[in-house]
Amino acid sequence: MEIYKNPSYSPRERTIDLLSRMTIEEKVGQMCQVDGRHDPETWIYKKHIGSFLHVTGDEPARLQKMALETRLGIPILFGIDAIHGHAFQSGATVFPSQLGMSSSWNPELLEKVAAITACEVILTGLHWTFSPVLCIGRDARWGRVDETFGEDPYLIGVLAKAMIQGYQGSQLSDPYSILACAKHFAAYGETQGGRDSSESDVSERKLRSIFLPPFQEAVKAGCATFMTGYNAIDGIPCSANQWLLHDVLKEDWGFQGFVVTDWDNIGHLHEDHKVAATLEEACNIALTAGNDMMMSTPTFYEHALSLIEKGIISESLLDDACSRILELKFKLGLFDHKRFPDQGMASTILGCTEHRKAAYDMALESMVLLKNQNNILPLSKEIKKIALIGPNCDDVQAQLGDWSFGARELAYPEVPTLNYHPEYDPSPIVTILEGIKNRCPHQVQIAYEKGCDLLDENNHAIEEAVEAALASDAIITVVGDTNVLNGEMRDRVDLHLTGAQQKLLEALKATGKPLIIVLVNGKPLTIPWIAENADAILEAWNPGMEGGNGVASILFGDFNPCGKLTISFPRHVGQQPVFYNQLPGWHGNTYVEMTGEPLFPFGFGLSYTQYEYSNLVVSSSSLGVNDHLTVSVDVQNTGKYEGTEIVQLYINDIFSSVTTPIKELKGFQRIHLKPGEKAAVHITVPVASLGLVNRKCQYVVEPGTFEIMVGPSSRDTDLLKTIFEVVS
Repeated sequence: MEIYKNPSYSPRERTIDLLSRMTIEEKVGQMCQVDGRHDPETWIYKKHIGSFLHVTGDEPARLQKMALETRLGIPILFGIDAIHGHAFQSGATVFPSQLGMSSSWNPELLEKVAAITACEVILTGLHWTFSPVLCIGRDARWGRVDETFGEDPYLIGVLAKAMIQGYQGSQLSDPYSILACAKHFAAYGETQGGRDSSESDVSERKLRSIFLPPFQEAVKAGCATFMTGYNAIDGIPCSANQWLLHDVLKEDWGFQGFVVTDWDNIGHLHEDHKVAATLEEACNIALTAGNDMMMSTPTFYEHALSLIEKGIISESLLDDACSRILELKFKLGLFDHKRFPDQGMASTILGCTEHRKAAYDMALESMVLLKNQNNILPLSKEIKKIALIGPNCDDVQAQLGDWSFGARELAYPEVPTLNYHPEYDPSPIVTILEGIKNRCPHQVQIAYEKGCDLLDENNHAIEEAVEAALASDAIITVVGDTNVLNGEMRDRVDLHLTGAQQKLLEALKATGKPLIIVLVNGKPLTIPWIAENADAILEAWNPGMEGGNGVASILFGDFNPCGKLTISFPRHVGQQPVFYNQLPGWHGNTYVEMTGEPLFPFGFGLSYTQYEYSNLVVSSSSLGVNDHLTVSVDVQNTGKYEGTEIVQLYINDIFSSVTTPIKELKGFQRIHLKPGEKAAVHITVPVASLGLVNRKCQYVVEPGTFEIMVGPSSRDTDLLKTIFEVVS
């Protein structure tokens, strides 16, 4: 009896049965993943491929039908970079960038975003997203900061868990569940000089303290797959690191899914890292280390068969990797023909009103009000003429951000276009220009001028912009960066505004008109001039398809901004790193030229109302390691608008056997208050979470005095403080 074809058996039983029927060639084929440019017919019929990536349109259905006609009928797993929505699919819902979404501090909304993404991915015949990104963004020069959840390991773990639950549902057999992928494992963002994929110079203790905890949370959340980083750690590339992939991930943490390499990581072992003299040797290293699926190294198929034939690797190594892949295919229901694309439903559901509403809500909660001098926002009803100026007012690609249609191809013209839809319809994207025009009352006049090019400093029309500004009651200027300045292989040495943007701003400031600046950017920029001279600053990040409506709603007061930064803004590129959870010991925390404090700190974000914190109380003055600490604080809305405040709890282990951060986020709570309303906020944390990694790389909670800090941001002046003791 062919157990593997019978859904009444468990995925594990079906996997064991199928594996016993497979040839070595079929097992190796299941471990291969290539994109659709690599002769898919040959890969399906002769090489028994397990997965394709970046295949869209009608191709998934066509290729899947071919796979089901093979000897064993093993279905194909289709993967896609649906990082912030199914953004490579025309008509699909595009949410803010991951960094933008993190500024909402709203796990429930992120889970909803991921569930919507999963639904739209499934309806187009795909099953797997290479998301969420759990890298830590601590150097804004690094090109991929926009893909991260920011600089804090705890918050990254909380938000990652939410997205994983959204993607995968209560169980993978749910009709709209897809596989999540935690990446890039590990310490990929901790590069030298902010250079993408360079060596991550971290110790094991630092790795365990800072970079591994979010990934461990992903395992606890049941994340189905992990992706290895391009980088090396202490001279060992991640895809060659048996300790990392096997000992820690699979053995210590009990990870049951499979590990996929990043794009041609095996080739990089030979060509870039130079740890393998041949590609065949690189394949041996990768297999032995614990990689299960090899992305975009087409020659792996032949080299793996050669390694088996020579007796260098055992078939049992293939069995472990292949069984992990097959079992997830069974859990997804691929063998039971449940995951074919539904073009009829797709045309109705992709980008539907409900999904767009979620994109709008996410855009609203992602935006951070950084300055609001004299309460110039929300805009007064007395304002009748607005000058809307700037290169990012009407730029679809800048608004969508990286990992959206066109972003990769524009950046890498030498790479053949992948099999995306030949036409991408930009009409569902509401730019800031469109959003403000749609929102403005009829009696308000809008004068739009681009003002300057975002990249070419000689291409500008500043005089025309100034003329429009002089005729206005207020200026809304939309500046920032764009996709060629963000993303993979797009690292920067300078974080200032590019092109003639700074000249434009200075000319507009000279008009004497109120200057409201909206930032559309993928990462923190060095904007001390803006911080000093703007009347208001709204950080919109890459706000997605509903970003224009979101910006307009905040500027006109339909929504009270509540976002908080998840990454600190440096004053100068040479000031980095400025992440809030620094280690103690730096003399004076200052440079000759300027302070060491960030321009805007982690956790910072203003509102149209004001909140007053008081009465900080801890549940006990001393607790044991197995106890829970409850911290209470009163928060009152003392302004005239109702709003949502994000209450943040930090701790500091005052004296410890090794250096520990000056403060670490350990909890937070969102609270909605009406004007004048006061509420007691209670945040409970296990004392066991207040530990450190000691000199022996063991996680321990040391007895001693801990400082408890609660407030609206990580800035010391914003925090109420008290202490309590951890006892043996």
